[in-house]
Amino acid sequence: MKNYIIYDLEATCWEHRPPGYVQEIIEIGAFRVNAYGEIRGKFNRFVRPVVHPTLSPFCRQLTQISQQDINRAATFPEVIEEFWEWARIGEEDYTLCSWGSLDQKMLVHDCRLHRLETDWAEPHANLKQQYMHIKGLKRPVGLKKAAEIENILFTGTHHRGISDAENLTKIFLKYLGHWAV
Repeated sequence: MKNYIIYDLEATCWEHRPPGYVQEIIEIGAFRVNAYGEIRGKFNRFVRPVVHPTLSPFCRQLTQISQQDINRAATFPEVIEEFWEWARIGEEDYTLCSWGSLDQKMLVHDCRLHRLETDWAEPHANLKQQYMHIKGLKRPVGLKKAAEIENILFTGTHHRGISDAENLTKIFLKYLGHWAV
């Protein structure tokens, strides 16, 4: 049976990115949903960045992720292996689903940074783009705005991977059967 991996990532960020600084994933939040719309699992892990391990004050404030959370976390190769096992990547049919294309690009980027395979990130659906078409909007909207349009109470902390993934899952389930997945 097909699984939909509804996920959101948070990454290192700066108010004014210093030249040469690259973003790295610092949180993966995801829900696994089957073709019947049943939530079959939840995944939430922090990731310790290796290129720029210290979070900027801007990043800590935006994401509400502390330096201590990051310092205690495993690095990307360990966390992504856990994610693959949890998502049953390679065992079952799946589509990764995120709000926009940046999350998929970040997965590929961090896999390349750590010399890991990237082809597993290919079965991907950009729900932000699809939502715009489903709703007949002239341009894409943010996740929080989409929840507002749908009269869905946005729960948790915006710009936290697990909270954004949870709210995206609510929108995904509302339009189950309408997505090109």
